[in-house]
Amino acid sequence: MSETILILDFGSQYTQLIARRLRELNVYCEIHPFNKIPRDLSAVKGVILSGSPFSVRDEESPVPELSGIRKKMPLLGVCYGAQFLAQNDGGDVLPSKIREYGRANLGFIDGNSKLMHGISLNSQVWMSHGDTILNIPENYEIISSTESVKVAGFKIRGEETYGIQFHPEVYHSTEGSKLLKNYVVDICGCSQDWTPDSFVETSVDSLRKKLANDKVVLGLSGGVDSSVAAILLHKAIGKNLYCIFVDNGLLRKNEFAEVLHSYKDLGLNVKGVDASDRFLDALKGVGEPEKKRKVIGNTFIDVFDREAHLIEGVKWLAQGTIYPDVIESVSVKGPSATIKSHHNVGGLPDFMKLKIVEPLNTLFKDEVRRIGRSMNMPGFILNRHPFPGPGLGIRILGELTPEKVRVLQEVDHIFIQGLRDEDLYDKVWQSLAVLLPVSSVGVMGDERTYENVVALRAVGSTDGMTADWSHLPYEFLAKISNKIINQVKGVNRVVYDISSKPPSTIEWE
Repeated sequence: MSETILILDFGSQYTQLIARRLRELNVYCEIHPFNKIPRDLSAVKGVILSGSPFSVRDEESPVPELSGIRKKMPLLGVCYGAQFLAQNDGGDVLPSKIREYGRANLGFIDGNSKLMHGISLNSQVWMSHGDTILNIPENYEIISSTESVKVAGFKIRGEETYGIQFHPEVYHSTEGSKLLKNYVVDICGCSQDWTPDSFVETSVDSLRKKLANDKVVLGLSGGVDSSVAAILLHKAIGKNLYCIFVDNGLLRKNEFAEVLHSYKDLGLNVKGVDASDRFLDALKGVGEPEKKRKVIGNTFIDVFDREAHLIEGVKWLAQGTIYPDVIESVSVKGPSATIKSHHNVGGLPDFMKLKIVEPLNTLFKDEVRRIGRSMNMPGFILNRHPFPGPGLGIRILGELTPEKVRVLQEVDHIFIQGLRDEDLYDKVWQSLAVLLPVSSVGVMGDERTYENVVALRAVGSTDGMTADWSHLPYEFLAKISNKIINQVKGVNRVVYDISSKPPSTIEWE
């Protein structure tokens, strides 16, 4: 890959945002832990040091080895990265007298600085630090300041090395994208040619060379990631791609038949496998969320492995792994303890003895959609809301039964179809219905009922890392609630989830 910006991660919550902002500028970048710098830097045009939850004064604070980078290519330190450079060169970094968090304004800007070129005086920036650079080394020059932070930005004389104490990658830094563009385009010399079309062209060419005439098997889920991966591979190797779409009995109403039909219309070589009874049998008596995920995951592996072995001469397993999964698995802190078992990277077992190909493992979710659009994939696949691997299995709290699955499929269908009918579906990032392990008293006609409660949830997000509940119209919610209670036997109460992430998760299990 040519023209790469390398982002060294020190554990900041904002590191992925830096990458997203650069890619919005059509500049390719990669995130690597600060202590795992790639040996081959021949394609690297510049380096960014991220922020960190650590203080540079901590004994165990991260210390990168920059001898192969500094003075050899442009370098930009952000927050912790800037403080590390200053302290390492003999400056003073001390606890802030006024801890500066949130919005601030640049009261001084060096108009001759390439990094600050075109940034407005009093431009709003986002601060998030407990330390401040009080004294800079002699060869440093200040290029921006706020009212309470004199060294908001600096450049080191004689080298293209910069540091800023604020976060240009966050939305609240109103000219942050302009600053990042100054860095990657004017200072690093990137040509901004990393586009969806160029990604498809180079990926297809690379996949053809890598896979040649080998057979590849891919498990389709009906979701965006596996679907885009399938079309990309299909462009490269055609009928040598064998797709398997498993019905685990926990899909949405009519989804197996509808999605299978749409895949065949796209020209994919796909086999549908109805294993719903096998999954539901395996889930009898299982109520604990993580155990449910493991049962569903293991059953899927068994079914998929059996089907894959029916294809003679398969050498590769394709997966729709995307970049956040990869970052999580090699993060500064190591693999996150919170990765759900059914979504971990490389979730299929070693005994399959297949080589792995992951054509989307450098992309974020929104980039996957853009790649799909550039290949003219239909909107009903690309705009589909995220749907978990375990399906409705983790939206039925407690033990699963065929009757509970039926009830939730009906409720979910009414909610999702209602969103589509009212042109609300594409305004929501993810929507779902949850069957609660709660019964409530109700009145239907002249009779008292004691039936199930369902919760509806809709959220807005860009990547699922944070999410806010969607303010759907009251009239719509009233209409959907009435329809569910009237049409779905076994439900007499509907509630709407108005919690955000954090502190809540999007899914309930």
